[in-house]
Amino acid sequence: MLKNKIFKLIVTDKENAKFNMSIDKILVNSFNENDLPILRLYTWEKSFTVGLSQKCDDFPTYKIEYKNNCSKRITGGGVLFHGHDLSYSLILPSSYMTGLSVKQSYEQICQFLLTFYRNLGLNTCFAKDSKNVTLSKSEFCQVGFEAYDILVNDIKIGGNAQKRSKKMIFQHGSIPIKSTKKDIKIGSSLEDFSIKLSFDDAKQKLIEAFKETFNVKFEKTEITEEQKQRLNLLLEDEK
Repeated sequence: MLKNKIFKLIVTDKENAKFNMSIDKILVNSFNENDLPILRLYTWEKSFTVGLSQKCDDFPTYKIEYKNNCSKRITGGGVLFHGHDLSYSLILPSSYMTGLSVKQSYEQICQFLLTFYRNLGLNTCFAKDSKNVTLSKSEFCQVGFEAYDILVNDIKIGGNAQKRSKKMIFQHGSIPIKSTKKDIKIGSSLEDFSIKLSFDDAKQKLIEAFKETFNVKFEKTEITEEQKQRLNLLLEDEK
């Protein structure tokens, strides 16, 4: 289980989509089962990402609008727009979730997100627990309703996705901070619920919520020199 563990904490600055998603890939590929778990927090330039089964080229209008600032996530799901949001990536040894189904692991991991929103005074629940929401799929992440999407007053505010291997569980998700143009494909944000936070404040409150939920300790760190070299090679390949 997650409680009473030591986690590495990686906080990165605002970057483009390829950089952010390449770090996820590098961290996952270099993770060993005996490594400390990792929580990474990061923000974005104006950009969008697509799910594993999609292609950026499938959305030429958005490629133009977002100046080709697009990348593929290592998880499934649909199109997700960035620049107004804070994201997290979490990597855990598989042993931390022994005996739990995928659904049960979502339920446990996402508790820190519920804590984060509730600490802001918001009425929050999972989509599966709302009688007023019908679960559904969409090519846009913020339009469909997955079981463990997070709702505020029955309005979707965030989603999460997982990738698993024998040695690790990877989960990431997006927390919309700033209000954008009223576009259902982009979704609602904290600012739309009259919660105004800077990205730095949101990061700190998310860290506090994680600590509060799981009673963990953080060791703040950065990606290693070897990971930086792999990152540079990966970014070169994607040019």
